[in-house]
Amino acid sequence: MEVILRPFELKLKHTFTISRESYSVQPNLIVELKDGEFSGYGEATSNPYYGITVQKMIEAIEPLKSKIEATKQSTPEEFWDAMYPHLKHNMFALCALDLAYNDLYARKKGKKLYELWNYDISNNPLTDYTIGIDTIDKMVSKMKELPWPIYKIKLGTKEDIKIVTELRKHTNAIFRIDANCGWTVDETIKNAVALKELGVEFLEQPMKADDWDAHREVFQKSVLPVIADESCQIEADVAKCHNHFHGINVKLVKCGGLTSARRMLNHAKDLGMKTMVGCMTESSVGISAIAHLLPLLNYVDMDGSLLLAEDIATGVTIKDGVVGYSSLNGTGVSLI
Repeated sequence: MEVILRPFELKLKHTFTISRESYSVQPNLIVELKDGEFSGYGEATSNPYYGITVQKMIEAIEPLKSKIEATKQSTPEEFWDAMYPHLKHNMFALCALDLAYNDLYARKKGKKLYELWNYDISNNPLTDYTIGIDTIDKMVSKMKELPWPIYKIKLGTKEDIKIVTELRKHTNAIFRIDANCGWTVDETIKNAVALKELGVEFLEQPMKADDWDAHREVFQKSVLPVIADESCQIEADVAKCHNHFHGINVKLVKCGGLTSARRMLNHAKDLGMKTMVGCMTESSVGISAIAHLLPLLNYVDMDGSLLLAEDIATGVTIKDGVVGYSSLNGTGVSLI
């Protein structure tokens, strides 16, 4: 099995702003695992918040090439377990490898990934579309540019309620709010009341990731459900989030890929929590992998490829929030 590493810089349609950063180009790493006539593809993004660069991912994977190339009949779970001790300090790199191996494994079996897992795709949730922080006029313009049934709105400013009030004038869509750790306890509890009146479905990670006392207070007092993101990165975090959040948002790059994400989602469901998977600014490689988890989810945010000026791959299609699968096996991806 051959390991091929391809760095890309993905250009966005618009500069994307959240409470802690802005960017217009997203550096990503594509991993291809090639075994004879079959290839599997995985992806992971750079991320300054987590100290991850494309170069760091490449440097983490390069020493493992001979070990990876010698892999024969391992299941994806066995492959993940073999890679984890070497990559536990770079879960983004592990994610890219895990996605590629799952894709390759399913293609060799002649099945789409959800078929291999025996998942029923008949009741998949719709994906939201994200509106980054900007001037109110530009946020309205971005929303009008792509009419959508569910919008995820990035907040964390001094005008958050004013922003949502204005956006609500232009659509009847469901709103979800992501403050990216930008609020205090009091702000969250107060804002939740106003936002519920404005048709908001839930709040995502309103406060700092490690402030568990604050999360517990908001969990008890908020009139809106609260979903963990930065507070739920790896498998051990699911139990910590129980009774502190109403649900979890799993990011594949943070937890090390599909293999660990499936375990996290099943654990959360067992605890009676809502389940969600989110994305970074990814190409159709990463987004197509997320699509195969849809039957496990209450909510999904897999709009990363829609934010790009130009995609580097084909895979799933997304129209009006509805996800359509590729005719190809595995995750259904092809590089352009």
